[in-house]
Amino acid sequence: MKRMNRQYLSLTIVALLAVSVCYQPLSVAAEDAPSSGLQKGDRIVFLGDSITAGGVREDGYVTLIEQGIARHHADLEIEIIGAGISGNKVPDLQKRLQSDVLDKEPTVVVIYIGINDVWHWTRDAGTTKEDYEAGLRDIIERCQQAGARVVLCTPSVIGEWKSPMDSMLDQYAAISRKVAADLSCPLVDLRKQFLKHLKQHKPDHAERGVLTTDGVHLNAAGNRLVADSIVDVLCGQDHSPQRVMRHVVLFKFKEDTTAEKVREIEQAFAALPEKIDTIIDFEFGTDVSIEGKSKGFTHCFLVTFRDEAGRAIYLPHPAHEAFVKLVVPHIEDVLVFDYWTSLAD
Repeated sequence: MKRMNRQYLSLTIVALLAVSVCYQPLSVAAEDAPSSGLQKGDRIVFLGDSITAGGVREDGYVTLIEQGIARHHADLEIEIIGAGISGNKVPDLQKRLQSDVLDKEPTVVVIYIGINDVWHWTRDAGTTKEDYEAGLRDIIERCQQAGARVVLCTPSVIGEWKSPMDSMLDQYAAISRKVAADLSCPLVDLRKQFLKHLKQHKPDHAERGVLTTDGVHLNAAGNRLVADSIVDVLCGQDHSPQRVMRHVVLFKFKEDTTAEKVREIEQAFAALPEKIDTIIDFEFGTDVSIEGKSKGFTHCFLVTFRDEAGRAIYLPHPAHEAFVKLVVPHIEDVLVFDYWTSLAD
């Protein structure tokens, strides 16, 4: 992005502080604890594969969550149960759901599954997308019918750098997101969290070592990331995506418009966020497509508003009207397109 204005940055900082407040107090006295989504007597079962089986070890994510809750919510007398088995896929969870989960009468079930459903396709033993979705729905609905609150995690990674499984893993993560939305259960999007972290902390492009020991199973940092992400949901943080409005503007300049004038127009457009507070984000770029379908449009500007009211202030704003007067004499054509979307994590 070319820039991000101060208002948007401050909102981001507030959101990050909200997350840290939820997790950091796990080491302080219970009487200082903020309100939580946890309830007295909760029995939380963590259901999954070898990652969850390893999660109950001394430095595993299940143990980290258990220790934090014990310190922070000792008065709630919450019980933690690990139910991870190496090699498990969604159909395996379906088969053992009654004995390993429902018979224990949980009030919360955290499901972290999907890696083997994808990975095992390397030996023609994966789970089809149709069975994966149907199986997730079956598991979640049976838990909900038994009175348990369900938290669903997307699968994380199979290799930390440009894995051949990435495309399929993205498809299965998307299925998990869809099922969570359809069945109204909180989602922990570990796929997005892992990719974001790896993008920021992977200068050597290695296949493992940042969050995993072997590209799949969690190391200390990976366990901490998963624990933090799940605790965030268990503490009642709102994970519904923030809806924003995108305002897309494409310019086709007249043939006689000089390069200097184009730069002046770019700079003038980029200056608007400093003058109009309802612009919460802004970026622009020039066409680099190799398909030859741009139809002469060379410049794209993306302006983001919190809502329609923000756009309504922007359009007649004196700064925007002054910019329009600057650009109109040099534009052969303009395309404007607005749409709603959700802010990415």
